[in-house]
Amino acid sequence: MHYNVISELTREYIFRLAEKGKRRDGRVLDQFRDITVETGVIGTAEGSARVRLGNTEVVVGIKMQPGEPYPDSPDKGVMTTNLELIPMASPFIEPGPPGAEAIEMARVIDRGIRESGALPLEDLVITPGEKVWVLFIDIHVLDYDGNLFDAGTIGAVKALETAVVPAETYGLGENHPLKLREIPISTTFVKLGKAIAVDPTAEEESVARSRLTVTTDLDGNIRAMQKGIGGGFSLKEVEECIEKSIRFGRQLRSLLWEIERAGKEE
Repeated sequence: MHYNVISELTREYIFRLAEKGKRRDGRVLDQFRDITVETGVIGTAEGSARVRLGNTEVVVGIKMQPGEPYPDSPDKGVMTTNLELIPMASPFIEPGPPGAEAIEMARVIDRGIRESGALPLEDLVITPGEKVWVLFIDIHVLDYDGNLFDAGTIGAVKALETAVVPAETYGLGENHPLKLREIPISTTFVKLGKAIAVDPTAEEESVARSRLTVTTDLDGNIRAMQKGIGGGFSLKEVEECIEKSIRFGRQLRSLLWEIERAGKEE
């Protein structure tokens, strides 16, 4: 999912800009792209959301159905996260089954939600040891321009916030909303030469020397971390990324709440 060919001159130009605290799209290193969120975009889903992060756009749908619990967790429901990358989203995505990058993204998004306790799987039990709700989080990438980790996490959380358990459809009582106990937010950083930038574009990802995604909860606790690409981060750099991820998480939660309130007031 990287640009097939990128000149060394372009790479070095991106690195030189980053050393000066600048980026090709006009942002500074510690600046997210503009973000918009819409909910209720899929009428046939139990919950849904569309997220635009700069030129990256994802749609997330939630589907639920009764099923059997896993043998080793009879008192918990089942949650599965999938991320689909299609050639329509970018000329650099090839058709076929999910690749390693798509699988990694889905797992990181799933881990942030699961480990934060945002959706306690115990709440999805219908009959202990016999029947539970099986919940699918399906993330579809419409336009790819980098940072699917953060866009996908925001979309998944917003879709879950709006999801309604379809109990009536299966004769299991009245429909009722899911209850989230946490709002996990991930923040992704890339290393451009010696500089570290947040919310990378696809071009920046293609030249980055390393990537780090940190997911935090409402209290600023770390709930998931994932290092990607090659290279590495020093301990000091990791600590700085963690501190920034806590700050960005608070800012994004506030922004998303304001977006939601503005939409309801229109």
